[in-house]
Amino acid sequence: MDKFQKVISTGVPLPNEDIDTDQIIPARFLKATSREGFGDNLFRDWRYHQDNSPKADFVLNNETYKGEILVAGRNFGCGSSREHAAWSLHDYGFRVVVSSFFADIFKGNALNNGLLPVQVTDDFLSGLTSAIVADPKTEITVDLVNQKISYLGLSETFEVNAYKKECLIHGYDDIDFLINLKSEIEAYETSSIVV
Repeated sequence: MDKFQKVISTGVPLPNEDIDTDQIIPARFLKATSREGFGDNLFRDWRYHQDNSPKADFVLNNETYKGEILVAGRNFGCGSSREHAAWSLHDYGFRVVVSSFFADIFKGNALNNGLLPVQVTDDFLSGLTSAIVADPKTEITVDLVNQKISYLGLSETFEVNAYKKECLIHGYDDIDFLINLKSEIEAYETSSIVV
């Protein structure tokens, strides 16, 4: 995974509530087993008409909004446990999703795949969404090291699992984390041998 310490970016507002994993990546696109290419079908049914032409009124088809931060509504990632939802968001180019509530399984899948779910209060989320809509060039800073998100002089802290934080900062998946501890594990094994 890529290392993640701080992201400074504009945001893409998608204030819909209860966005489930089938809306994020419809089930008919889950045939591949590698993580690449899923971004092409992110929010497929919201982004495209049945003839594959883009829906002009959907935010990802609006050139005004760009960035590595998706600012979503409450209860993001609910529904099925498909890991492909996190794959598609990351493959599209998002590094952060901001919401006032995440489904637990989605949150775990996101953290395992280099995508940071930042849970904020409803008021902070509402203010951030309004700021982006008012000025799409609004800059958002997500500081993982200090667990803080800020925009226009306003900030809020967020929680993140300490182990997953360490993995994101260093660009580790679970295996990389263990490999990094190889010398410590070997030292422990050597010191624990009972004769």
